[in-house]
Amino acid sequence: MASRQEPSLVSQAASLAFDVANGRHTTLSKLVPPCLFLFDAVLCALVIWNIPYTEIDWKAYMEQISQYVSGERDYTVIKGGTGPLVYPAAHVYTYTALYYLTDKGKDILLAQQIFAILYMATLGLVMACYWKAKVPPYVFPLLVLSKRLHSIFMLRCFNDCVAAFFLWLTIFLFQRRAWTVGSFVYSWGLGIKMSLLLVLPAIGVVLLLARGFWGSLRCAGIMAQLQVVIANEFLRENARGYLGRAFELSRQFLFKWTVNWRFLGEEIFLSWPFSLILLSMHALVLTGFIVKKWLKPAGKPLSAIITPILGFSSPFSPQEETRVASRVTPEYVMTTILSANVIGLLFARSLHYQFYSYLAWSTPYLLWRSGIHPVAQYGLWALQEWAWNVFPSTPISSSVTVGALAATVALIAMKRDEDVAPVPDTARKRKDV
Repeated sequence: MASRQEPSLVSQAASLAFDVANGRHTTLSKLVPPCLFLFDAVLCALVIWNIPYTEIDWKAYMEQISQYVSGERDYTVIKGGTGPLVYPAAHVYTYTALYYLTDKGKDILLAQQIFAILYMATLGLVMACYWKAKVPPYVFPLLVLSKRLHSIFMLRCFNDCVAAFFLWLTIFLFQRRAWTVGSFVYSWGLGIKMSLLLVLPAIGVVLLLARGFWGSLRCAGIMAQLQVVIANEFLRENARGYLGRAFELSRQFLFKWTVNWRFLGEEIFLSWPFSLILLSMHALVLTGFIVKKWLKPAGKPLSAIITPILGFSSPFSPQEETRVASRVTPEYVMTTILSANVIGLLFARSLHYQFYSYLAWSTPYLLWRSGIHPVAQYGLWALQEWAWNVFPSTPISSSVTVGALAATVALIAMKRDEDVAPVPDTARKRKDV
């Protein structure tokens, strides 16, 4: 009998690489995230020391904070070089701390180092969330390779970076069933920039299924109370002015800064009908995801959930609440919140470059979750990354931006949801944390 031929060294190495990349190697697979984390830490240092800082909004932030620390509390009066203060109160408090830490905003290098730390902290949260959701290691390199994302954090110091940190901290806490603390964290992030409103529908659905009707109401109460508390000094001075500026929904965007709709032309971009179409499509797609996907763990049609809620009562019996809560897994939490995020970005009136801080770490997960081939995942990510690095945007780059977002949403929509194993009772006992 012929002896069994041993596999070649190359085939053994390839087999090992595939095992590591797909998470099948119990030891080496676990080393991929920390190794990439260390690699990115070095990359951040290189970016700060070798690439010049670009002034965009930092000076305006500091000018506005200077007026705040001088005693001004009327949002209609506070202004900077780029215009009026248009962010909620938590932004003011966050950048007041940075104002003092960086010698009234003059120590730009220290500000960059602080934002590098913020970047690494956010990356650590993202990696922890991915691992909790059982994402294989081959996806993780996409988390550290974005040129635009490094630029937004360390060369621009945008407030979107801070808001993105709190978005991922919310997901991290919700995955670990810390609903109350997670609700507080989400509300603080919303108080930094209203962009986090995009995921509010998903937050509401997750809390309803995980905490039940009354528990979710308590969490909603925490969010609302925090917004009132942090805005109190501004509300007392000029409530209408604060709400009109901090949460302005009718803001007119400039065509020259748009990343997503340039291919339509300025006339269509600025038109009121186009704005209504985007709003309608956003509501339609969001409703489709809520009905067909997000409420699936409830095991009830939408009417059986909405009707009791409108009557201010729970749509679930105590036994149903326990069963439904067990289906709110870390994968469900992450998929639901990130889906809402990308849907909102797809139909956004205008996207500016700093908005990539909300998208860059969402896309790799959703593409993996969609089930498409890894080569296609990397290819679509690369197209998106290219489009967001074209400055100024062009008709081609903006069409690729919208196309990548639309493809991501469509792939997730077409993905057939699999039955998930219930969360163990020991984990669900943390639901009141």
